Amino acid sequence: MKAAMRARESARLSTIRLLLAAIKQKEVDERIELSDADIVSIIERMIKQRRESITAFDAGGRPDLAAAERAEIDLLQAYMPQPLSVAEVEAMIEAALASTGASGPAAMGPVMNVLRPQLAGRADMAAVAAKVKARLAG
Repeated sequence: MKAAMRARESARLSTIRLLLAAIKQKEVDERIELSDADIVSIIERMIKQRRESITAFDAGGRPDLAAAERAEIDLLQAYMPQPLSVAEVEAMIEAALASTGASGPAAMGPVMNVLRPQLAGRADMAAVAAKVKARLAG
């Protein structure tokens, strides 16, 4: 935050302040110190909110506001863990399927419960769920 202040980068500074406020709010509300996983989930939620805003702004004919939201997403992405490659995600899906002995669509929940902690913040969970569903259906 200090670097953004010194460089007079107002957009970056406001995004960092929003993130810090969200983290502090969660800590105060729940009276706990947040773990790294909790912070990653907060950042994911903020990115998701911005993606929804971009959709609304594009539909409303406000490309200027959509561009500002995209810039905030880029800044927030810098604080996320390195994303996994497609091959790494596929290997983790295979390992989860093998470890749970899953077969059939009813086993989707247990497989996702194994994958969620491993992939949180490192892969698009909607895409992972679609891949798991396709593997269990086939």
